[in-house]
This record gives sequence, C-alpha cells and structure tokens, in this order.
Amino acid sequence: MRKRGYEYYCDMRGMLSFLILFLLSKKPMHGQGIADEIKKRKGIKPSPGTIYPALKVLHEADLIKESKSGKILTYTLTRKGRMVLNESKKKFCRIFMGILSA
Repeated sequence: MRKRGYEYYCDMRGMLSFLILFLLSKKPMHGQGIADEIKKRKGIKPSPGTIYPALKVLHEADLIKESKSGKILTYTLTRKGRMVLNESKKKFCRIFMGILSA
C-alpha cells in the first residue's frame, strides 16, 4: 500500500494487495483460504510470510477488518477497502486493457 496525499491506493507492482482486496470483495476469508484461492488463480501458493504481512498492512490502512472466532481470524473489506478496490480495478483496466486486445 502506498499513501498519496491522504488517500491509500493499491500498489500494483506486486498486485498482492489488489488480489487480496478482490478476493475479500467476494466473501470473508481467513489467511489460509486467501492463500489457497491465490494458488488456484496463480498456480503458486504464497507462504504465510507473504500473506500475513500484506494482511497486516491492509488492516493498518483500514482497508480490511478482522474478526476472531477462537484462533481463526477472518478478514472482510471495510467501506474504505471497497472504495480503494474500485479505484484499483479502474487503474488495472487502464494499464492492462491494451494487453488483452493486442
């Protein structure tokens, strides 16, 4: 995540933040579920050392919230997270639309 002025936006370089926000827009998930879903999409399962620091940054930026049930943390998007995801989707389309039509 990067801060531009007072607004947060997804850093598209690695796209992990974008992908996590996208997955959480579909349904609440726990960290392992996010990693499993990324594996389905990319073919490579990210390690806990990749997923959990990204979740921490998204949480600190108030883009996701955590709810704890026993030992399991479930993550959901906040209202701010939905707004950032929508802006990031637009940016993604502007960047990659030419690739898809080439």
